[in-house]
Amino acid sequence: MSDDVYRLIGPGGNEMKLPIRTGTVGPNLVDIGALYKTKGVFTYDPGFVSTGSCESDITYIDGEQGILMYRGYPVEQLAANSSFIEVSYLLLHGNLPTSKELEKFERTIRRHTMLNEGMLNFFKGFRYDAHPMAMLSAVVGSMSAYYHSEMDASNPDHRDIFAHRILAKLPTIAAAAYKLNTGQPFIYPRNDLNYCENLLHMLFAVPAEPYEIDEVAAEALDLLFILHADHEQNCSTSTVRMAGSSGANPYSAIAAGIAALWGPAHGGANEAVLKMLEQIGDVSQIKKYVDKAKDKSDPFRLMGFGHRVYKNFDPRATIIRDMCHKILQRLDRKDTPLFDLAQELEQVALKDDYFIEKNLYPNVDFYSGIIYKALGIPTSMFTVMFALGRSVGWAAHWREMIADPTTKIARPRQLYTGPAQRDYAPIEKR
Repeated sequence: MSDDVYRLIGPGGNEMKLPIRTGTVGPNLVDIGALYKTKGVFTYDPGFVSTGSCESDITYIDGEQGILMYRGYPVEQLAANSSFIEVSYLLLHGNLPTSKELEKFERTIRRHTMLNEGMLNFFKGFRYDAHPMAMLSAVVGSMSAYYHSEMDASNPDHRDIFAHRILAKLPTIAAAAYKLNTGQPFIYPRNDLNYCENLLHMLFAVPAEPYEIDEVAAEALDLLFILHADHEQNCSTSTVRMAGSSGANPYSAIAAGIAALWGPAHGGANEAVLKMLEQIGDVSQIKKYVDKAKDKSDPFRLMGFGHRVYKNFDPRATIIRDMCHKILQRLDRKDTPLFDLAQELEQVALKDDYFIEKNLYPNVDFYSGIIYKALGIPTSMFTVMFALGRSVGWAAHWREMIADPTTKIARPRQLYTGPAQRDYAPIEKR
């Protein structure tokens, strides 16, 4: 906290001095914690667009400059040089690991991918066509019934065990949900495969024949997971923190985060991109739909363009674009009209004056949906894949919140606009 204060002039000319909090980088925050106690007023900020809910040293975003950093490291450097497992260690522990630390961490994750057989039986209770996100949320919530002996949030070792379990077991849960949808038998994890190779194996292998890992597909997933690993106080992360602030067990908090991510305004954007491309249908229809998007009276919207936080460009999209093109170049062009359409729409958006003026650049959701589709992952699994990458960010924020002695149960206030006090009337007099 800096020595500066923000002077607030209230009704009647009364002045109140509010302390200003200063972070490492980024805008200062006015501390309004004492505002109601001293002045009897609340602040009003729907969507929390100007409100800092906590202190955090995990992730920093500058939307104007297109900056995303994990623990101070630019995401561009991590994407070019690191792996998702190494980034996970960074987010959880604050620093990049040594070779020995990384080897131990990765070994721990590899050896904890198995699910209790009772959890696998849990899947048999779902309909064959249950949405994978519904299954993911439910099964993660059930983990507290299987691992209740290590859920003491005040114990740092238990916090580590929880984080490792979530990171290790979520791909196995996700793959089991996919297998239920396809009617195929569950595939057990393999300790000899790395994180993304193992996920591909559990998704696409079948007992009847050997499955060969596509290394480019594994590389693409690893990159996507790095880019999705954390994104500051977004809706799902804030949900994890809010649920966890009550003292709820961490698996319940993560399940709440998964439910929040399922919302189409949050984690469903890449699925919406594919639906939009299917609606456009053909390259010849692009101009028609671009004109519809420009028409304010037309309800049609181009999905996967622009971003609420990033005002000029999404640094994650810049990174993933090359990987998207690399994946598409390996496909048989005769069988991929949807991808040709996506590439043509991308070029229109990058050159059209309207898109340039409005900063409607292709964002990470535009490219990630195309990549998932190209890898054979169905649209119903897109948000699940997002959750796999974001799981380590959720775990890191939960750990940070629990370890912070200043943490209080989250309890926002409101502007009440209902009736004033009314007296009860007997039913015969109403």
